[in-house]
Amino acid sequence: MAPNSMGTFLRMNGLGNKYILILVNGQKLSGDISNNVDLNRINMARVKRIEVLDGAASSLYGSDAIAGVINIITDQPTTQLVSVTSNTRISLSNAWTQSVCLDIHKNGFGSYTSFNHDMSDWYQNGGAPYVSGHRSEILGQKFTYAPNQHLALNVGIDYSYKMTRRPDNRIDYEMRYKGLRWNLGGIYKFTSRNSLQASFTVDRFRYGKEYDVTTKTNEAGNYVQSKKQRMTDGELKAILGLTPNSTTIVGADWRKDFLMATSGNIDQHAYTLAAYAQHEMLIAGNLTMTMGLRLTRHETFSNHLTPKVTLMYAPFNFRFRATYSTGFRAPGLDELYYHYFSVNRGKAQISFGNQNLKPEKSHYLALNVEYRSQSVAVSLTGYINRINDMVVKQNIPVDAASLDMLQHEFPEMTGEQASQLVQYALYQNSDKGDVKGMQVNVSANISQGFNLSANYAYTYARSKSGEEWAPLERSIRHAATIAANYHQSWGKYALNINLSGRLQSKTYYPGYEDAPGFGIWNLHTTHSFDVAKWCYVEPAIGIDNIFGKADNRQDDKLRKYALYTPGRTLVIGMKVRFKK
Repeated sequence: MAPNSMGTFLRMNGLGNKYILILVNGQKLSGDISNNVDLNRINMARVKRIEVLDGAASSLYGSDAIAGVINIITDQPTTQLVSVTSNTRISLSNAWTQSVCLDIHKNGFGSYTSFNHDMSDWYQNGGAPYVSGHRSEILGQKFTYAPNQHLALNVGIDYSYKMTRRPDNRIDYEMRYKGLRWNLGGIYKFTSRNSLQASFTVDRFRYGKEYDVTTKTNEAGNYVQSKKQRMTDGELKAILGLTPNSTTIVGADWRKDFLMATSGNIDQHAYTLAAYAQHEMLIAGNLTMTMGLRLTRHETFSNHLTPKVTLMYAPFNFRFRATYSTGFRAPGLDELYYHYFSVNRGKAQISFGNQNLKPEKSHYLALNVEYRSQSVAVSLTGYINRINDMVVKQNIPVDAASLDMLQHEFPEMTGEQASQLVQYALYQNSDKGDVKGMQVNVSANISQGFNLSANYAYTYARSKSGEEWAPLERSIRHAATIAANYHQSWGKYALNINLSGRLQSKTYYPGYEDAPGFGIWNLHTTHSFDVAKWCYVEPAIGIDNIFGKADNRQDDKLRKYALYTPGRTLVIGMKVRFKK
């Protein structure tokens, strides 16, 4: 993940957020800021594990899955009648996170309540642009009921709120974000290998400006909505073991997206209807084949087929895998209709949608080899992802004629802001996008309680318009993560030490100055005390950014940044769990 001053920008296989499908317990997370899904809506204290599926997965998951899928699984404990968990994390850079979870489970009924508060102050490194602070709250409630071994039902609701915190002398307003998401679903298991699943989700997200001071057009405390989104999604799926050596998935999905934006008076919607099937079977010996096909009907962009084929050969401790899949992504409503003006650090930012956009189609090919033993796991993957009619945000230079047009379209732009405007953004189809890459993953159990892991990714990502190739915005050529973990227990005390680092080369920003590469190292320790049958205590202490790496370059209208950190930071935490 690459940070920015307003949150986090996610990348997978060289592609950004809009090509990555984010799921929470298998259900799509909607609501985005400039095509970036707002990950602050997820309560990380509830996360049990994160599943990652690399590569185009449109055959099973539909649009938005051209780069891959991230499925966030939340924790729903069933071993205790009642448990209460408090988790506190404080850093000396004026950041504080507090979460509380209350879990109840008895006779097949479960209640899972959670609250998370997160707060940080704004900061600035030298002459670099300031990084916004924020205050956010997430409140979630989920009920589950499993009256027998065949039927399981669930219903849940999550509310999120975030307000930026910025220097008073820089801007007249703060950005306010709200999300409300509810879902219900169920699964009926006919046998251990045959089940029917159904789900329905409604996700609402909006953001706008809340004024701190009185201006010419707004009173202090006024809220002006910028964008409002709503997604409604229903899915019916069957998982079938038709033969002893095969698994078949068939399903149908309906989704409707709504977008309202104040700038440009946008009020648009579009539906998507899809049917899909996937069949995995053992062909012979250690050879497995998976075939999938999805038919998507989009209200604006008609019908599209996306197939997938995977072959896997698994002799002894090895796995050899070859995958070919296609992807389809309809342009988002904002890319089609946006008419956006904002002011960032005193500079005007303008973006236009384009109703003549065509849908993106991708062809993904990957070869993978893995070796796994009790002490070592090694994986090597090479892939090519070619995207036709890739939607890019093209920077258009401002001349006298276009400046007159922009001032007419956005009369709120001041003369000073107009005089500093050098370019505006327009969504366009490039001829193609081309992403080639290689990933190497190694993990080893050096001795009892001591583990090492290292991951390296090489990504060559670019797009072509006319005869010119340009790097994809925010793409990174080289990236690596390294981690060493030591865990040991002595009676009722357990120690965990984790040293981790991320290193990456420069981040490409076509039309701007590229952001330099960096390396960040973190050291964290946790100390677990099982003080009683009903109480568990885990204090923690660590250092983020051990070597104090920071980007202190002077702010400039054509300068971009990839590293947003206040420098070396001491972090302390305390986790307490009561159980019965």
